[in-house]
Amino acid sequence: MTSTAVGWWGSLKQWVQENYADLIDSLKQAVRVAYVVFAFCSALFIGALKGILVGPIAGLLLILGNVGVILALFPAQVTWTVYSFVKTNRINAALKFAIIFALPILFCLWLVLSIFGSVLVGIGYGFFTPWVSTFEAFRHKGEAKKFLHSIVDGTWGTIKGSCTVVRDFADFCYHSYPLYLKELRESTSDHQTLSIRLSEVPACIVVGLMGLVVDVPLYTVIALLKSPFMLFKGWQRLLHDLITREGCVILAIVSSIFVGLYGSVIVFQERSFKKGVAYVVAVVAKFDEYTNDWLYLREGSFLPKPRYRKSKVSHSAENSVQKGKTNGGSGPLEAPAMFMSSLAPSRSVRETIQEVKMVQIWEDLMKCSEMRGKELVDAKIVTAVQLTEWLKAKESNQDLVSLGLPSYAFLHCLLYSVKAGSIGLLLSGGVEVTQQNRPQDRLLDWFFHPVMVLKEQIRVISLQEEEVRFLEKLVLFNGDGLSMQSWENGSIVPEDALREAQIQAISRRLVGMTRTISKFPTYRRKYRQVVKILITYCHEKDGPLLMRSTRSGSSVEIVLDV
Repeated sequence: MTSTAVGWWGSLKQWVQENYADLIDSLKQAVRVAYVVFAFCSALFIGALKGILVGPIAGLLLILGNVGVILALFPAQVTWTVYSFVKTNRINAALKFAIIFALPILFCLWLVLSIFGSVLVGIGYGFFTPWVSTFEAFRHKGEAKKFLHSIVDGTWGTIKGSCTVVRDFADFCYHSYPLYLKELRESTSDHQTLSIRLSEVPACIVVGLMGLVVDVPLYTVIALLKSPFMLFKGWQRLLHDLITREGCVILAIVSSIFVGLYGSVIVFQERSFKKGVAYVVAVVAKFDEYTNDWLYLREGSFLPKPRYRKSKVSHSAENSVQKGKTNGGSGPLEAPAMFMSSLAPSRSVRETIQEVKMVQIWEDLMKCSEMRGKELVDAKIVTAVQLTEWLKAKESNQDLVSLGLPSYAFLHCLLYSVKAGSIGLLLSGGVEVTQQNRPQDRLLDWFFHPVMVLKEQIRVISLQEEEVRFLEKLVLFNGDGLSMQSWENGSIVPEDALREAQIQAISRRLVGMTRTISKFPTYRRKYRQVVKILITYCHEKDGPLLMRSTRSGSSVEIVLDV
């Protein structure tokens, strides 16, 4: 009886599959579509619910934190800025007068734009980050994990992220900005002195005000008129180029303020009031052309575009790094119609998916700094006292820790890529960063090509082992001969003067890149964790005696962020 029932059931199942195969496939497809729609709607609802619950908390933390930093440091920043411009030798008295006259306007713009930007960022980050995190949960495998992460992701992480944004912003205002001003004050006579005649100061002021009056309204009108095209015709380009590359309406309006003020710089560079007025008119037409190119509209612009340069610059901002200085280093660069990079060729979907994330590069650089730092600790070149002094001081004299160690680690990253024969930058995990898969990040746009040029220079000169050791000492001690003598690493100074000059030039460029990167707030936050790890490593290596001595001489609390 049982075997008969099984045979009958099998026959019935086969008959149904043969006669209703198309119907069954349609039902399966309908179920899949229904599942996708249900999952999308569920994620939309859960993300909106998390945004409503978490958004106000994260947004308020970010807004109140940033605004508090802005208002608390504003008097000090005004004092630092005025003092730096008065003390610097880079500009003459007339130009100092013009700048100090314009500083109140710039300070007011800073207050208004920074507070307005903090509010926008706080609202956008607080409400949309939980939403995005909900959809990102579908990358996990397994339905249970997807459901769990769709609920958990974007809640506490969003709140912590808002605190991180405030911390990075505070680091920039309190640490990075004074470093830029310090470099301005301590500029030597080797730098070219910028000068202006007192009679040209009124023209600079008038053109700057004209730029604000003319360019800001026209930029706003053009951006608003073309916003429907951005939504319907150029939506894909909008998502990749405009949102991530400062092309949205709000940022277009904000950038127009600085574009208009740049007219004063044109008057100063060209020594002509008429050229400054021509710039104010022409830059609007340039902005119209840029937006037309973005949205694949008609070429050019019907707006007038008078010439505002006495000599036409033949290279663009994109090609200036690759071709070098075409005019022997003389002549000013063209001012952009907006603060944006040139349009890069569209990348394929595969290249976009395989794009290396910026966080991977940061983590690899920090990992390399930690590894090389432990090597220097073992060699007794870096001590716990030096690390602790750098950690507790706002402006520490420990250049070995602040600049030498990251430059040393950066050098080994380049050497690792050269030895492996990589066409790009090879990370320690085996990931290769090239022009095709590099992060589409504004900061990396400024550094990737110079880093590749520096790597190629190291490859071309084919350093011997002793020369590599010499370059290590130059980078680690920033060329300080007395400090270099304290480390015997088997280096030999090249007998050829040209060869030595080439190695020293590479060292200066590498240290200069590291100095610039070290001013980024994200870098500072991550590098402090590396220093804390190295201090802990020193304590574990040298025993409790050193731990007690360093604790008695310092009140720094070592807490590793997780």
